[in-house]
Amino acid sequence: MSADPLAVYPRGSALDDHGHLLLGGCDALELAREHGTPAYVVAEEDLREQARAYRVAFDRYAPGAHVSFASKAFPCTAVLRVLEEEGLGCDVASGGELALALNAGFAPDRIHLHGNAKSEGELQAAVDHGLRQVVVDNGDDVTRLARIAADRGTVQAVSIRVTPDVRGDTHDGISTGQADSKFGLGLDEARATIDRIRGLGSLRLEALHFHVGSQLLELDVFRRAVAAIAPLTDGIAEVNLGGGLGVAYTADEAGRLPTVDEYARVKVSAVRDLIGERVRISDEPGRSLVGRSGVTLYTVETVKRNVSTWVAVDGGMADNLRPMLYGARYEAQIADRFVARGAAGATACRVVGKHCESSDVLVADAELDDPKPGDVLVTPVTGAYGYAMANTYNGVPRPPVVFVSGGRSRVVVRRERIDELWSRDV
Repeated sequence: MSADPLAVYPRGSALDDHGHLLLGGCDALELAREHGTPAYVVAEEDLREQARAYRVAFDRYAPGAHVSFASKAFPCTAVLRVLEEEGLGCDVASGGELALALNAGFAPDRIHLHGNAKSEGELQAAVDHGLRQVVVDNGDDVTRLARIAADRGTVQAVSIRVTPDVRGDTHDGISTGQADSKFGLGLDEARATIDRIRGLGSLRLEALHFHVGSQLLELDVFRRAVAAIAPLTDGIAEVNLGGGLGVAYTADEAGRLPTVDEYARVKVSAVRDLIGERVRISDEPGRSLVGRSGVTLYTVETVKRNVSTWVAVDGGMADNLRPMLYGARYEAQIADRFVARGAAGATACRVVGKHCESSDVLVADAELDDPKPGDVLVTPVTGAYGYAMANTYNGVPRPPVVFVSGGRSRVVVRRERIDELWSRDV
């Protein structure tokens, strides 16, 4: 086995004397027995430590920086409450995410509203709650928001999302900084929108925002993005640098992942070098805050050998859509029989789900120790976008979310019941 078989598992994970995976001090097999599978398991201390790492890093390089969680990555009340308790703000991209953030305890002045297609109702809610900023994505946002704020006799703080025409090395589906993007305003249009907003009495322009993309493992792209927007920042009080830091999904990625400290230092130094000391700094991490804190537990249902060895589990694309959307790679292990890649006796497997699609492949190149029906299988780094994108394809109820800490577990989102599949029928 490699030097660190748990390189991509939550902090504090371990293998006990019997080879069982421990998560937050809890035996993974016991978690599966108690809570059933599939189950999203979140190591609470890992979540808190990562939030603190972000706060410490940005405080070191930009005292007073505003760090917000991009809640789309894991819009679960318990997760939001932890991050609120750790002093972060919240980035929401819909009326539903706004309601979740408020319900979880975020003060309105710590919330930003994003979105490329904000409805009238969402903009009204933003103004009525007095959010810290509404991030203007297009000219229609400006028209509607100015009217709504004027009708209410208030002035709404706004940021402008700028598309910097800078592309990071990531999948097309999560790249957002290129010129031809559904998000934000191009540099020329942003300049015109700055002038337009400054002429409106019901809006107050405070910041410029950009987001190059997600799952970025190289940091130089952020300096290029800051350089692109720098000419627009005269009279701007704040620059929001979006998020984008990737996570290591597999052990071979772990060694080339920038640290949170490196990420913050590169971003802040780019602003200080290219814009100056006069602007406040904001950042909006998502995946890198929550990704590593979560794992998913499954039960192996069947094993068959049709050229490949197919290991089918009781979940799949309904609880983790990312491999099908982005070709995302994951690792998998039997929770009480970890085996090193390439080890003698390891079985090359395709870990697949139970859903009626040939694309329902969770891990195409897993190596497992003699998988058998009834084994508990674990995939790490599922804290981001698994729960958020969960669905009920084939009528499979959505899994629970279980927090683990100090050797104890607690359900924070219960498993969906079968009767809830038709509970909204009329």
